[in-house]
Amino acid sequence: MKELDYTKMGERIRQVRKVKGWSQDELAKKCGISMSFLGHIERGTRIMSLETFTSICTALDTNADELLWGVAQPSDGLLDMWKMPEQKCCEKPKDSYAMYVKIMKSVAEIMNGD
Repeated sequence: MKELDYTKMGERIRQVRKVKGWSQDELAKKCGISMSFLGHIERGTRIMSLETFTSICTALDTNADELLWGVAQPSDGLLDMWKMPEQKCCEKPKDSYAMYVKIMKSVAEIMNGD
């Protein structure tokens, strides 16, 4: 099993927070934690509880995989865009879907610093 890298996880939290245009204080208030503790989380110097992690995911409107591993899981709605009217429910256009997967893997590698 992969070991968590708390520094990278904190960097991803900071990145999503900044994309939303929020200060550390804003996110900390939404999560019910101190700004100081959030700073430690973003630097990877403190480990948060599962409850705090869930609060951060909810506040940032992101999934756990994105923050933990840098891998965004597509929602069912996003997968629906790959269906063609004549396709069965679980089939996806191979060329378009393969390109999407390749792009997402590249983004994940960039976020992980690989």
